[in-house]
Amino acid sequence: MSNSRENWGSKIGLILAMAGNAIGLGNFWRFPYQAASNGGGAFMIPYFIAIIVLGIPVMLLEWNLGRYGGKYGHGTLGPMVYLQAREGTKPRNAAIIGAVAGSFAFAVTLLVNSYYNHIIGWSLGYGFLSLTGGYSDMSISTGEVFVNYIQNPSMVFTFWVIALAGLGFAVMRGVQKGIETWAKLMMPVLYTFGIVLAIRSLTMGSPVNPDWSSMKGLNFIWNPDFSTFTWKSIVAAAGQVFFTLSVGMGIIANYASYLKPDDDIIVSSLATVSLNEFAEVILGGTAVIPIAYAFMGPDGMGQGVGLAFIALPNVFRTMGGGQFVGALWFFLLFFAGFTSAIAMYNYLVALLEEDMGVARSKGAWIIFVAYIILGLPVGLESIMTKTADLAYLTEIDNWIGSYLLIVLAAVEVIACAWLMGEKALIEMNKGGIWKIPKWFFKLFHQALTPLTTFVILFFSTLDYIKAGYFRAVPSFVENTPALVPWVNGARVVIIVVLIVGFMQSYKSIKRKYGKELSENKVSIRI
Repeated sequence: MSNSRENWGSKIGLILAMAGNAIGLGNFWRFPYQAASNGGGAFMIPYFIAIIVLGIPVMLLEWNLGRYGGKYGHGTLGPMVYLQAREGTKPRNAAIIGAVAGSFAFAVTLLVNSYYNHIIGWSLGYGFLSLTGGYSDMSISTGEVFVNYIQNPSMVFTFWVIALAGLGFAVMRGVQKGIETWAKLMMPVLYTFGIVLAIRSLTMGSPVNPDWSSMKGLNFIWNPDFSTFTWKSIVAAAGQVFFTLSVGMGIIANYASYLKPDDDIIVSSLATVSLNEFAEVILGGTAVIPIAYAFMGPDGMGQGVGLAFIALPNVFRTMGGGQFVGALWFFLLFFAGFTSAIAMYNYLVALLEEDMGVARSKGAWIIFVAYIILGLPVGLESIMTKTADLAYLTEIDNWIGSYLLIVLAAVEVIACAWLMGEKALIEMNKGGIWKIPKWFFKLFHQALTPLTTFVILFFSTLDYIKAGYFRAVPSFVENTPALVPWVNGARVVIIVVLIVGFMQSYKSIKRKYGKELSENKVSIRI
């Protein structure tokens, strides 16, 4: 089985691309409001525990999945999971497990990016508004500005298509000339913007209330209040780890598939986690929480997406140099989102290129059209319903962008840690400067990580039941009948995409390993 796949051009390019893959919008707007709404310092304790118990072990598994699958010429998750699962079960069973994993990764990369690209477009559009004073009119609330923006077709679709076209162009040029080149450009800019914002945030004092200083905001995030320590904080912290590290999506494994067979993955995995946490905890926490605290106090920070596009613009238009700071903030979001979206885009192009024989340039155009089609409901909903509730986006995000990440991570852990077993540890340590000790693999990969993942999945399911997400009409739209068709439409899209993803993944496995499946025993090894 020949393998003429492209490889990364340099170690620094690989690390920056992987860090960009992990660093996304969640680092800069999701982490601050999750931390603020779950007790500040009390949130950070389970967060760091989750990094150790979940984040690092699953990151190592995904790098291992990718490098091992890349050796066989695979860049998508279905065949990668099959290759490792067949070490502990019959190939026919492994093919089902692989197809399930491939289906989930297909749904994540196709549907999450269908709305993620819109948020990137919003960030680019708001960067433009910051520079031109588009939300500086004090007679119009920033909430109204946001509603007007997402209901304005020219603004929504112009910046969305610009962002999507940039992604397509980068992916079209390949791994070294496209993804790696963009990472080398964007990641230093992203960190520079983040550091400038953090310095400005910490030096603004108490502009509104003497009790609301930026340093007290920093104190809020680092001093735990154990009276606010709840199970909800633990689940939120674990969920944030999955979201922020981009694990349970297939895109880390896709990037790792472009490694050479003996390239180190231990140090590279830890470097990816470290760069991500620097961006999230040091830059995201230091740039956003102190500035929000200084202007809005302790009650103004847990505002979700509204923190980025409604609350902070209200701060920027009242502070000195607000247009410049606002532009930095939104371009920071744009760069962070772009470097993650490019990984999801590349996953689908790799699927077309390697599983269906489509040329990369043509595949980039096909995925561009697919994202346009699947992203249209996200852009059209607010324009057609004249609301800002974003029910279609919410339903897709609830199931594909949140819940399914945990499910897919569980499937990966089962295939790699349990079915491949200690062979996975041997494979993981190949070419490593550092080695993962056997006790770590047994304690974390085979025990604590899967147990914690299953517990989180169980309690997340209970939360979803309580929130009414399993009902025919979810609770978040039960008082707005006009939005119910958008939720049902999202559910139909989810089901169709999952079915198509399963069929495609199984067909891909069967085409390359048909003899193994017919004989139900392993016969192809490299």
